[in-house]
Amino acid sequence: MTFLYDKITYVFDPLHHLWEHEKIHRKISLGLVLFFLFGIISIELNRQNLLPGSFAAVVPTNHFFAVQAAFTVVLILEVISLIFTIPCSFSRSVGKQFEILALILMRNAFKELSYFPEPISFTGNEHAILNILSDGFGALLLFALLGYYYLVQARTTDERMQPIDLYSFVAAKKGIALILLSIFIFMGISSSIATVTGTPQADFLYGFYTLLILTDILVVLISQCYQPSFYAVFRNSGFALSTLIIRIALAAPPFYNVLLGIAAAIFAILLTLVSRSLFLKK
Repeated sequence: MTFLYDKITYVFDPLHHLWEHEKIHRKISLGLVLFFLFGIISIELNRQNLLPGSFAAVVPTNHFFAVQAAFTVVLILEVISLIFTIPCSFSRSVGKQFEILALILMRNAFKELSYFPEPISFTGNEHAILNILSDGFGALLLFALLGYYYLVQARTTDERMQPIDLYSFVAAKKGIALILLSIFIFMGISSSIATVTGTPQADFLYGFYTLLILTDILVVLISQCYQPSFYAVFRNSGFALSTLIIRIALAAPPFYNVLLGIAAAIFAILLTLVSRSLFLKK
């Protein structure tokens, strides 16, 4: 098994280093700006009937779709970062999922703008405005809770394991991350093809998030091989439950999604505080 773990580490570590490199982040940020400007220009050309028929059928006519598309790309980048955090501690991976939920709520707020007429008017859009306020303030509350969650995590000491066990456990999670990355790329390409061809489809990000929940449970079961104590199993299972609540929040209608997201964050914070107090008493 050591040979397999070495091969997985050999493939994963360079990819992770490349993704986290500062130059790559700068190029991605510049590409995102250009993507947003291209979307704005394309939409305006379509509004002026200057695009060919094949492109005009795909490009929307509301400028706010460019905002929604830009935030969708940001969300995709965050999901990739989440995949690379899977080999890190379980608590860090859960924190990343809360970051994604906050971004999804923010994207939903901007998504409501795509239903507004141009120029924007209040009359007739009261319900959409309430949704924007709910998602916006919900994202802000999650952002605040996430800051406290990371603050609490910084003061918490995870259960230690032997170096050889730690290497095997991390390598196993790296293998899972590589499989998830491959699936995510495949789902993204399939979704892009369906969008271009006009095939009806659900948001592939939500489907992938369901896969992440199953992955969290798998990691909990694997961790039991290396951390068999009741405290570690309960703590990791609790974090997996918080991600399940997040998934339910993604499928919930406005207002309920915010309540569920906040409940999941509070649950994770309380779990951390309780497990820390129990660990200190051991």
